[in-house]
Amino acid sequence: MNEQRRDFFRNSALGLATITLGAGLSLIPSAQAEEKASNTATTAVENLPEIEAELTLAPNVPKPLERNYPAKVVVKLTALEQIMDLMDGVQFKFWTLNGSVPAPFIRVREGDMVEVQLSNSASSMMPHSLDFHAAAVPMGGALASETAPTRTSTFQFRALRSGIYLYHCGSQPVDIHLAKGMYGLVLVEPKEGLPKVDREFYIMQSEFYTKGEFGDPGLQPFSMQKAIDERPEYVLFNGKVGATMDGNALKAKTGETIRLFVGNAGPNLCSSFHLIGAVFDNVYVEGGTLVNHNVQTTLIPSGSATMVETRIDVPGTYVFMDHSIFRAVNKGTMGQIVVEGEKNPTIYSGKLKDEAFKEANPQKPQPVPYEIDSHKGIDMGHSPHEHSDGNSGATRK
Repeated sequence: MNEQRRDFFRNSALGLATITLGAGLSLIPSAQAEEKASNTATTAVENLPEIEAELTLAPNVPKPLERNYPAKVVVKLTALEQIMDLMDGVQFKFWTLNGSVPAPFIRVREGDMVEVQLSNSASSMMPHSLDFHAAAVPMGGALASETAPTRTSTFQFRALRSGIYLYHCGSQPVDIHLAKGMYGLVLVEPKEGLPKVDREFYIMQSEFYTKGEFGDPGLQPFSMQKAIDERPEYVLFNGKVGATMDGNALKAKTGETIRLFVGNAGPNLCSSFHLIGAVFDNVYVEGGTLVNHNVQTTLIPSGSATMVETRIDVPGTYVFMDHSIFRAVNKGTMGQIVVEGEKNPTIYSGKLKDEAFKEANPQKPQPVPYEIDSHKGIDMGHSPHEHSDGNSGATRK
């Protein structure tokens, strides 16, 4: 690892924080500054009703807000550093918020005053903080929320703009805090609310950089060199291989409108989010107010999020994925929506025939060797087929 380069960026970030803090300290003595800030904050929110935020873990989303007035919304988060599964038989030392990767989904209303209470467990080895992309304040609140182990920090910000936003740990080194799992989504509903839908789900894409290869068993150390080189072993939805597959698949019924809140925590790669067999009726581009229609695949930059809506009219299992497809098949970026309902032959017939192809001038197969032995892909539900020459299709380890 290039320590000199890393020290340069770390010192630059710390220098910015020092300048920001120093500017305030040079104007008002510390105790007076704290008292004045506290009084100002109290005056701003004293007339607002106080509500404790409903926090949900992926893939669940808090129920839509029904109030038509601003409130002081209290969000309670706890930093926990703990070993959890990346996949069955593979462990990783995650840094989490409320013990989950991704962190809880937060739902507030445009105009709300959001009070964040960040606690840091006594078992933590690191300080932690929060950078809310929805907060129009210095460092997204990371300076105000820097929290040592055994401490609780509280700060407030006004949710000024509607949208779906990432939040993540903002403590140094930020890149490692992100790579270890400290990120979630916050939805700022517009004052008029969102259109009603039948189902809402929370999906977060992120990368994990381990010294071992994909699937190597046991506790896997973090690899700084792979992270710098942007070579993740795992690119996952909701922090674990299979977190939204098979028995964990999302569930819906035909004819329902489904809304997906999809984040991309990175820390490095963009996501080409795609739902096989469906078209997104509405895509809120990068989580903002611009809405595209009839979209097949939408790009989600690292450090961003989007909201997509679709209606599925044919029952079956629908796979969502990062269509940078070698990630999906080999690194885990895949999930499922199981849609139940009556068959709809007016839209889809299913296979009508399977018969021999009478080729006019058939050619002999020309095998070309390729590195199939290193292919550790995830089965998307397609079984290997027997070819006409008797050789089986490519299988995966």
